[in-house]
Amino acid sequence: MSRPMRLRSLSDGDGSSLLLSGELKKKRPKFQYSGWVFHLGTNKIGHEYCHPRFLFVRGKYVEMYKRDPHDHPAIKPIRRGVVGQTLMVEELGCRKVNSSDLHVLRFYNRLDESKKGEIACATAGDAQKWLEAFEQAKQQAEYELSRGGRARDKLNLEAEIDLDAHRHRVRKYAHGFIKLIKIGQEPLLRQSSSLAENARTDGYMGVDGDADAIEAHTWKCVCTMNGIRIFEDVVESKAGRGILVKSVGIIDAKSDTVFEVLMSLEPSRRYEWDMLTSDLELVESIDGNYDVVYGTYDPKYFTWWSSRRDFVFSRQWFHGQDGTYTILQFPAVHKKCPARPGYQRTKINPSTWEIKGLDTSDATAESPRCLVTHMLEIQSDSWGSWKKSRSSKFEKSIPYALLCQVAGLKEYIGANPILKNNSVTADFYSNSSSDSVSSSECDDVAEEFYDAIATETSDGEDSDDDIEVDKKDFVTLENVSSDIASLSLKKSPANDASKVLDSAIPPVSIDSSKFNGSLRKGKDDDDTNCWTNPGGAGFMIRGDTYLKDYVKVKGGDPLLKLIAVDWLKADQSIDKVALRPSCVVQSEAGRKLPFILVLNLQIPAKPNYNLVFYYASDRPVNKDSLLSKFIDGTDAFRDSRFKLIPSIVKGYWMVKRAVGTKSCLLGKAVTCRYLRQDNFLEIDVDIGSSSVARSVIGLVLGYVTSLVVDLAILIEANEETELPEHLLGTVRLSCLELDSAVEA
Repeated sequence: MSRPMRLRSLSDGDGSSLLLSGELKKKRPKFQYSGWVFHLGTNKIGHEYCHPRFLFVRGKYVEMYKRDPHDHPAIKPIRRGVVGQTLMVEELGCRKVNSSDLHVLRFYNRLDESKKGEIACATAGDAQKWLEAFEQAKQQAEYELSRGGRARDKLNLEAEIDLDAHRHRVRKYAHGFIKLIKIGQEPLLRQSSSLAENARTDGYMGVDGDADAIEAHTWKCVCTMNGIRIFEDVVESKAGRGILVKSVGIIDAKSDTVFEVLMSLEPSRRYEWDMLTSDLELVESIDGNYDVVYGTYDPKYFTWWSSRRDFVFSRQWFHGQDGTYTILQFPAVHKKCPARPGYQRTKINPSTWEIKGLDTSDATAESPRCLVTHMLEIQSDSWGSWKKSRSSKFEKSIPYALLCQVAGLKEYIGANPILKNNSVTADFYSNSSSDSVSSSECDDVAEEFYDAIATETSDGEDSDDDIEVDKKDFVTLENVSSDIASLSLKKSPANDASKVLDSAIPPVSIDSSKFNGSLRKGKDDDDTNCWTNPGGAGFMIRGDTYLKDYVKVKGGDPLLKLIAVDWLKADQSIDKVALRPSCVVQSEAGRKLPFILVLNLQIPAKPNYNLVFYYASDRPVNKDSLLSKFIDGTDAFRDSRFKLIPSIVKGYWMVKRAVGTKSCLLGKAVTCRYLRQDNFLEIDVDIGSSSVARSVIGLVLGYVTSLVVDLAILIEANEETELPEHLLGTVRLSCLELDSAVEA
């Protein structure tokens, strides 16, 4: 076998090697060797992964980290074991992984075939160095065995490194989610997006009109063609990471119509707008809001490589309260789709679709319109040259054809006038599938989880570009600067609590040290497996003139203080947490507080998890306030007013798109139960009551250890006398570990 060409090393932005950077530091009798590699494998739900991992050989031990322990001394290894006598390491040569040539090393136990795993390096030279390092580690283990005594006994008790075994935290919940999260817990080659954990936060900050959480905008329009705009995430691109791109266009049709056309697998319809795929076939439909699809590519895109290629992908879709559709598409593996003779199996690019209806209340609007955004993650060497000259191999690539799909939809619907004002009847389930769809599954298609999972609204620059508006609805250009100035001087609504809490009564002192939840409070923003309070500046709420101008303002300090968080697990979801004797509400200090709001998020899994937040007030609640009406009101009123705003501060971009940044009326999305007693109100939120919510939370759990999530809660103000809104409380959850949940 001829030696493959040397792979061009990826850069982390400062010129250093991303794939491997280590030196063999031999010592007697111990040595160290460390560096970045790729960990290859297939997870429990059949998705292939390729994660960048920092590997450290210390004497006879091998440790695997998510980050460089030299830069993060407190970080713990995610895998650890001994290079024992039975561990074998062999070089498999060069393998193409997501269009990159990597040199693969295979680990296996010669006495136990179930123990195996693979890592990959950038070059053959790097792979050879790792072979030498593991050989040194094995010699160290053999040396200690030869010494006998305690050293040999200790070595015999230690576990051998197992790269393929699923980590303990995964085993505990993954079994119950195999049917719920087949789509995308582990998309292929996540290195570019996992590195987004280090993305800067000091960039331009902006807010889309529909967003309720503030996010950094890093999108730049690189070109326009065929009536669409193509954007690039410039921060990720400049940092030398994977490229995140999107195409955006206005389509003259209802969002329902575009969604149905996009989801249809009917060949006669698909051929009219999709120039990339030849045939699509439904493999399996699960829970009514996601499915698995098999397809083939049009041969013309592979005349230079291979004329026959097929793929398997999964689709997950959500319908927002405002009518917005979000579709997540992941590469997938399915037992009903084995390798097909004559075809080469390829992996699709992870991507999302967002279909958002535009306001057409203007009398001059001739037809409904919607904003369609297609975002995907690509690894393309020709992207940079294509941006500059528009003439490169990129125009013959799959990512280019995917970006052009928005233009195809626009032209197809524009050429069919009946689609502009009417919805089409789309058959989502191909007749070629042997799976039948039950009536309950069909009912679930229309189920809504509303804004909490609608979209990540980071497209502020896309909101108004192509929309005709009535001049009377907007201020004149001359007044813009003065209006912005006046808005910036507005008093933050949450700073004026006199309308909500009784200012006539002196506040009580709340000593946080007297309230201890099972999840610890973090020391700073870099701490993990903890909670902190981010404040309200990152959330947008309704201002005092919202009913007139729909202006939202930054939230100020929350009215209630977060005093503790419980992170619990049990075989069944826990209701009425506040009545448990060990709960902080029942403590001596808790009974003395004027009011405590308990938010109990019930997370379905194996086992079930409960995230319980305790928010306390230092003064009684005013009887005529909106909060008082909520506390002592009917369940129907509570369901219609209680809002939660999510925001993923750090994490994989596909999870951000699934969770979104828009407020969710929880009572309309999932089942909420309320318990009002003594000085507290408990809200039990059953996330498992919605199939859509279950699948989204499954996706989140798959990445929970790398996510930083901000949450805010408030009561929606719908009347003039109720404005402005006030944040009740906020919380930041940083990289939670499932194993750290306490048995309830």
